[in-house]
Amino acid sequence: MEYDSIKDRISRWLDSYPKLLPLLFAVLDLLFLRTWYVHRALREMKLGPDSKLLDAGTGFGQYAWHTLRKYPGVFVTATDLKEDYLERASKCFEAFGLAGRIELQVEDLTDPNVTGLFDCILAVDVLEHIEEDEAAIHHFAQRLQREGCLIISTPSDQGGSDVHNKDQKSFIGEHVRDGYNLKGLMQMLTHAGLEIVNAQYSYGAWGSLAWRLLIKFPMLLLGRSLFFAPLVALYYVPVLPLGLLMNTLDLHNANTRGTGLIVVARQST
Repeated sequence: MEYDSIKDRISRWLDSYPKLLPLLFAVLDLLFLRTWYVHRALREMKLGPDSKLLDAGTGFGQYAWHTLRKYPGVFVTATDLKEDYLERASKCFEAFGLAGRIELQVEDLTDPNVTGLFDCILAVDVLEHIEEDEAAIHHFAQRLQREGCLIISTPSDQGGSDVHNKDQKSFIGEHVRDGYNLKGLMQMLTHAGLEIVNAQYSYGAWGSLAWRLLIKFPMLLLGRSLFFAPLVALYYVPVLPLGLLMNTLDLHNANTRGTGLIVVARQST
């Protein structure tokens, strides 16, 4: 399935209504369990005033928006390959008076052009889209301040991208790999000179079931046509409370396996 085609259709509709973009952010924050994990990792960092955060592969800009709203005084640099996404996000940030604390730039993460060092780098569902992932990780390491942290969310090799055997194709067509082995990803990070702070599975049994209920089935319908949106809205009435409960259970469970990974690594040199 091509997620980007659905995102593109939604974003084109939002072109005329930039002030509605935060509503989309709120929906994404509510439904996607990975966002819950990333927000928790950000809270644990305790970002202070004048901290600098790089949102690498920002997409719609939801994590940049969250950071600007929740952490006053933090300056954000948000990068992406898609210039139209950045332009749309820029209009939103300007409309809400946040443009003074954010810089948006087109950037290839394997050949970065943004200069400066950062206290935190977010790479949320980014690495699985990059062929030269090790190059991207090395660039992340080089762009961290001493004691700065890299927060990664990515699919695992235990059913990530909804791939459960070698004959299956990824549910998300834009992925260049289905997922990462946890130890392998940790080795890539330590090879880049980073110290592992936390590494855990997300989307365990509860989270994976919630993903199917809250994300997969609705996306399959919307992938056919956005005219199914009213039907999807009705579907969420009984399903949403159950799915959110499952997400909560997953977030507070020590998953021994899962289809996602959350890794936090620190620059200690």
